[in-house]
Parts: sequence; structure tokens; C-alpha cells
Amino acid sequence: MIFGVDPGLLAGLFAVAVAAGCVDAIAGGGGLLTLPTLLLAGLDPVSAIATNKLQGSAGAVSSTVAFARRGLIHWPAAWKIAVSAGIASIAGALCVSLLPRPVLDAGVPILLIGIAVYFATARRMSAEDATARMTPALFALTWAPAVGFYDGVFGPGAGAFYMIGFVTLLGLGVVRATAHTKLANAASNLGSLALFALGGHVVWTIGLVMAVGAILGAQIGARLAIRLGARLIRPLLVTIACAMAIRLLSDPANPLRHAVAGLFVGP
Repeated sequence: MIFGVDPGLLAGLFAVAVAAGCVDAIAGGGGLLTLPTLLLAGLDPVSAIATNKLQGSAGAVSSTVAFARRGLIHWPAAWKIAVSAGIASIAGALCVSLLPRPVLDAGVPILLIGIAVYFATARRMSAEDATARMTPALFALTWAPAVGFYDGVFGPGAGAFYMIGFVTLLGLGVVRATAHTKLANAASNLGSLALFALGGHVVWTIGLVMAVGAILGAQIGARLAIRLGARLIRPLLVTIACAMAIRLLSDPANPLRHAVAGLFVGP
């Protein structure tokens, strides 16, 4: 046993974190792999979410560093967006019990499917930048904190929401948009992680082992994203957004699932 955890379990969780870190660096959605795995490993839901935030934060920081080394992050604007997202995520985590969860459960899958359709059909998904529809300062005051707040409250799909903002509102090319998304993701993950850590919910032995795996996977994923660009990022974004929507709708308690089922089942 290593600090009370079976070494075989740690090895399996490390491998899952490597795969999730790679996927997360390209298109987000690594939590689709890690969170269910942590629950299967025996962690209670709160500890699983908190520990997942630790490994997810490590992966996001790692991929951000990889993108930054290639000069793909415009720091004068990006740091303001990141700070805004991080502060908003803390506010979201503090307000989690005050917001109507059924609305999020029903609405987010629809948004994710819409994002998948957009990325599947958008003509602007290329490495070239386009004309921005708003300034970075306005983006830092509107879209970034909105997504950061959502990330603190709920989380699934936050990377896709950041991505569509960077592409459609700031006009960034797909690779640069991915780089800036990872920075914003890192900030909002770290914000909510801080609250989980203060609450004593993080299982540090598991989280740190998975963090090392996520760092390694993120480096691999970032390099693949830089090398292959839209050819890899676009289809993976569509796949991940659809997978997250299906995952949310698979919950028997999801109100949208009940509403759709009610259309086909008589009273």
C-alpha cells in the first residue's frame, strides 16, 4: 500500500490521467474519463470531483505551458481573461447551492449539441485569425467570467464554451483559440480547486499521482494539437461535445430526458 492506496489502483488511475490529459489539451472533456474512474475507484462524489479538479488543473497548466512556449498565447490580453475566469469560478463554487441545478441539467446538453453542430459546420475553423467581434477587455468582462462562473457551479463543457468564445468573439485561429482556452481552463480549475482543498475534500495521494499523469498527457496532446491543427481539433471537439451531452442525458434524473420521454409515453 502507498499511503493507504493500492499501487495497482494508482497505476491504473495514472494511465487514465495520461489519456485524459492528452484529450483535454486538444479539445477538453478529459473529465469524461477521469471522474467516472474516480467514482469506480470508491471515492465519494464530492471527493471525486475535488480530486478530479486537482489532476485537471495540473493538466491544464501543463498544456498552457506547452502552448506558451510556441508563442501561441498573447499575454497582455490573456492574463486578464484568465484572472477574470479564475475569480468567477470561485464565486460560482460559492454559489453552487443557490442556483437551480435542474436548469443546468436540462440546458447544458442542448448548448453542447449546438456547439458540436457549430464546430462541425463552421467555415472559420482554421489556423488563421479572423476579425474579432469584441475587444479582449470586453471579453474579460463578459464571456470569460460567465464561463468561469459556470465552471465553478457545474463544469461539464466549460472548455467548449471558452473555445467557441475565443473563435467566434475574438476571432482566434483554432490552435491559438485552444491555447487560450487551456489558460482560461487552468485559471477556473485552480479557483474551484482552492475551495475544495480548503474544505479538505481532495484525496491527495490519488490526486497527485493523477496530476503527474495529466501533466504528461497534456504535453503529448498540446504537441499533437500544434502539429495537426484543425484536422485534429475540429473532429475531436465535435466528438467530445456530443459525448458530454450524452453523458448528461444518460442520468435518469435529468429533467430534459424526462421531458423528451414524456412526449413518447402516454399519461
